[in-house]
Amino acid sequence: MVKLGLISDTHGLVRPEALEALRGSELILHAGDVGSADVLEALRKVAPVRAVRGNNDRGAWARKLPQRRMLRVGSALVCLLHDLKDLGSGPRRPDIVLVVSGHSHRPVVREEGGVVFVNPGSAGPRRFSLPISVARCEVVGKRVRARLVQIPSRRISR
Repeated sequence: MVKLGLISDTHGLVRPEALEALRGSELILHAGDVGSADVLEALRKVAPVRAVRGNNDRGAWARKLPQRRMLRVGSALVCLLHDLKDLGSGPRRPDIVLVVSGHSHRPVVREEGGVVFVNPGSAGPRRFSLPISVARCEVVGKRVRARLVQIPSRRISR
């Protein structure tokens, strides 16, 4: 079993509560709109990190991030990207079992055609009335179990 921490749309903000919710992860996947290299460095103190570039990620540090990543997690193939619309009509490879995306700030876990789709929501500044959240995921062979973790809201200073 591999334990994944999923996070997106931090927009330069590292919430201590989000770091705590990701503790125990063996790998953290950041689905873009990271905001700064400092966010990735803070996450690396919890677990190794793989990230993609979001539409708001700019600068030399962000150009190093791909727009999409395909990675093996145990025997499972995972697709990591920022905007789910960039996936097109569905995963192009039939062996993909997990798609992780961000962009909408709307947390969701759903299964479609044997593929688990997870948007961990936004762990950064609150947007509208959407919750602040991350996700946890367990990969066993090619089976995926994912759940959302809501982060308690509090006023923050950046």
